[in-house]
Amino acid sequence: MNNAIGVFDSGVGGLTVAREIMRQLPNETIYYFGDVKNCPYGDKTKEEIIKNTDRAVKFLIDKGVKLVVLACNTATAAALDYLQNKYEVPIIGVVQPGARRAIQATENNKVLVLGTKFTANSKVYDIEIENINSDIIVFDKACPAFVPFIESEGNLDKEATKNLISDTLGNTNTLGVDTVVLGCTHYPILKKDIEEYYGNNIKVISSGREAAREVSTVLGYTKLHQKKFNKKEHRFFISQKSDNFDSIASKWLKKDINAEVVEI
Repeated sequence: MNNAIGVFDSGVGGLTVAREIMRQLPNETIYYFGDVKNCPYGDKTKEEIIKNTDRAVKFLIDKGVKLVVLACNTATAAALDYLQNKYEVPIIGVVQPGARRAIQATENNKVLVLGTKFTANSKVYDIEIENINSDIIVFDKACPAFVPFIESEGNLDKEATKNLISDTLGNTNTLGVDTVVLGCTHYPILKKDIEEYYGNNIKVISSGREAAREVSTVLGYTKLHQKKFNKKEHRFFISQKSDNFDSIASKWLKKDINAEVVEI
């Protein structure tokens, strides 16, 4: 099926998912929507998150996408059930794939989830993991400074990145976890720095990478894979002009990205 895959995020974080889909499914086209105008989502109410996410998903569906990925843990936690009930197009979140991978990865049954305030407070990973393996202890850590830092490309300053991670994660060293879930799709941009902070001796799981694998599974099950090479261009939409978005997207995807600004 020659339609695009829709990928939604509050900003640049979902690019980590989009890039992985492009790598795993090179024949597919991506239509990406980043709601940079309303980013970050992590400090918003559930009602606000649902409203903003619904508008973006409707925009992508109106563009004819065959599947939507909520490449945002906060939006997944707040709005996935609502959107799956509202629309017929398959909608995939990032929480369940990440939770399953964490269960497979942990050896001592202690997992730390790093996320936004909303994701941490929702305990959405705790619920998903407990549903599968109730022996696993899940710790949640809100990292509200990470998303604005990444959106402003603060991560280009290695010393500032090191200091931010140390300040944010300083009380997690004594938890005894062997697995950390990056419960926000922005966070893989800091993955190597987070691994270094923990001495490179714990497993760091990207929920977005696992979600990309889920996309392939769903496309196969619904027979929506693009069989032949797709000549259509990837398209990127943002809710407000953002040079930072274009800069980060261009670096991450290794091509010039000039996102289209749309009002929804």
